[in-house]
Amino acid sequence: MSEIRVDPGDPAVLNVSGELNFSTVPALLERGSALLAGCEGQVRLDLGGVTRADSAGLALLIEWLRVARRGRARLEIRNMPAQLRAIARVSGLDSILPMGGADEIK
Repeated sequence: MSEIRVDPGDPAVLNVSGELNFSTVPALLERGSALLAGCEGQVRLDLGGVTRADSAGLALLIEWLRVARRGRARLEIRNMPAQLRAIARVSGLDSILPMGGADEIK
């Protein structure tokens, strides 16, 4: 099962887990967009629990980035799986994703 939830210890962190693919993205898009719309300031999107991702997962991240920018949130992506980083790099979208710290695409 894939999900996005607010970190109980830090409301500025959204944890994503499970698979990010064509069958899971629609529900995640709706839930994540609702959470991001209510956020302000810096919000970390932690992908450490993602087990598998495809191009639909990349599209999801870009849409969440748009939702955050329309509101008052600044999104920072952490723990992006290598598979998703590779898709972003090949598609030329790695430069627009706000990766933080050691997770920055090289």
